[in-house]
Amino acid sequence: MKRLMKAACGLLFAVSFLAAPAAAQQVADFSEVAARTIDGVVHIRTEQTRLTPLYQSFFGFIINQGVQRQSYSAYGSGVIISSDGYIITNNHVVQDAERISVTLNDKRVLQARLVGNDPATDLAVIKIEAESLAFIPFGNSDSARVGQPVLAIGNPFNLTSTVTAGIISAKARNMGIIDNNRGMESPIEAFIQTDAAVNPGNSGGALVDGGGRLIGIVTAIASGDGYYTGYSFAVPSNLACKVVEDLKSYGYVQRAYLGVNVAEMTSEAARQMGMAEVRGVLIMRVVPECAADRAGLRKGDLLLRVAGVEVNSYAEMMEELGRFRPGDLVNVTYYRDGESHSVTVTLQNSQGTTDIVRRPGR
Repeated sequence: MKRLMKAACGLLFAVSFLAAPAAAQQVADFSEVAARTIDGVVHIRTEQTRLTPLYQSFFGFIINQGVQRQSYSAYGSGVIISSDGYIITNNHVVQDAERISVTLNDKRVLQARLVGNDPATDLAVIKIEAESLAFIPFGNSDSARVGQPVLAIGNPFNLTSTVTAGIISAKARNMGIIDNNRGMESPIEAFIQTDAAVNPGNSGGALVDGGGRLIGIVTAIASGDGYYTGYSFAVPSNLACKVVEDLKSYGYVQRAYLGVNVAEMTSEAARQMGMAEVRGVLIMRVVPECAADRAGLRKGDLLLRVAGVEVNSYAEMMEELGRFRPGDLVNVTYYRDGESHSVTVTLQNSQGTTDIVRRPGR
């Protein structure tokens, strides 16, 4: 059975190219986009120290002899997103790092500092002190289409960047692969799935469109042994862009909640509600005094749209909500008693307020 594994260590760009008309399909030339983006790929090396208990057997008794300090190194990649040295990568690449170094494509090695991290999306932002750097601008992940060709550019082993190719296979995938072992807020998984080859050393990679714009950050692969076997997953750039803005401005990601538990619709549930097609997500519970409750939403309502975007799965709903901050006003469309309704909801944070939380010094 395949298990999902994080694509530890490395940078991957997947480039989505606009399809040519059917009558004029040709083999795509990836060289121009690769040339424009290759200098935006960096290699990341982190160092940390772990304390390991030491034990000794003495006449059948196990005696604690203290702890041993051991140094570990980890490797990953990042995408330069501004000319002054801001870099986005995966949280699992830099989490707990005591030292972070970045190797640019021209072989310069610079020390980096952690700007902020967000375990809920497995994203982090680091900063190097440099100017006039080549960078990859954010694109619009909403415009990415299933079937688009993708180009993958990576630097998993501190070598010059390498290139692979594939297509976008699916969107809004919820794979249950982001850990929640530190009591963080609920993970947000709405991955873009591709079949671009991703192997160990590719965490922190990216999807870019035909104009060389960033449409995703590669985070994981589906594999039984940690090596690429057909699928890889990326955080959509529209969600990643908001995470970056929050970490730079506040030090924390400002997460907005509607305050509902939902279930995905089935054909039987749609039939019982008098729906001609299966769509939307069914509200199973409304948290008292939260945003949805105050807006008048109820258990049994069918949530159809958030901010004008159709939501047909939990992943799609969380992806849309993940782009907003507490206090934002969002239009929500829902179905009740045979009719569609719209209401404006004031989103809240996990504490049920609209407060913005800032890291000290911000």
